[in-house]
Amino acid sequence: MELAIKRFQFTVDDFNAMTEQGMFRPTDRLELIEGEIIEISPIGRLHARCVDLLNHFLNKYTAENVIIRAQSPIILDDLSEPQPDISILRFQADFYKQSHPKAADILLIIEVSDSTVEYDRTLKFPKYASAKIPEAWLINLEAERIEVHSNPKENIYGMVKIYQRGEEVLSETMPELKLKADDILG
Repeated sequence: MELAIKRFQFTVDDFNAMTEQGMFRPTDRLELIEGEIIEISPIGRLHARCVDLLNHFLNKYTAENVIIRAQSPIILDDLSEPQPDISILRFQADFYKQSHPKAADILLIIEVSDSTVEYDRTLKFPKYASAKIPEAWLINLEAERIEVHSNPKENIYGMVKIYQRGEEVLSETMPELKLKADDILG
C-alpha cells in the first residue's frame, strides 16, 4: 500500500490569520513561500552584525523618500510572504499600516546568509525576480562575497555582479548606494 502524503497550501491571508490567532509562538521564525510555511534559521552573531550594520548605514545614507525595514514580511503574491533581512521600500506616509509592502513597493532586497545560501539563491531569489523586484543582494558570509542581482526576467535576474573583499559594492538601481565589501563582510 502506497502512503499518501498530504500537503496543505496556505495563502498569505491564511498565514496572517493563523499568526493573528496565535497559532505560532512569537519566537517562531517562519516564512510563507509558494504556499508552504517554512521555518527559517535562527540568527547567528555574524548575520545579526551584518544586518545591523546595513540597517544603520542605509538609514543614515539613503534618501528620505524610502523606508528601510529589517527582517519584516513583504508580500510577493497570494502564496508568498518572505521576511528578507533588509527591504528598501518606496516611502509611504503611514509606513505600511494597512498591509505589508507588496512587490511593487520594493526597490531593493538584501538577504544575509551564513547557512542558507542555497535556500536564498534557489528558492527566494527566483520569487523576487518573478515579482519584478528590481534588485536583490545576496551577502554570502561564508564565501565572503556579495552578489548583486538586477534586471529581473521571469524567475531569474538577467545580471549578476560579484563583489569581494577590497571592492566597493554598487547598486545597479540606486546609484547613491555604495558600500565597501570589507565593511559589509566584517
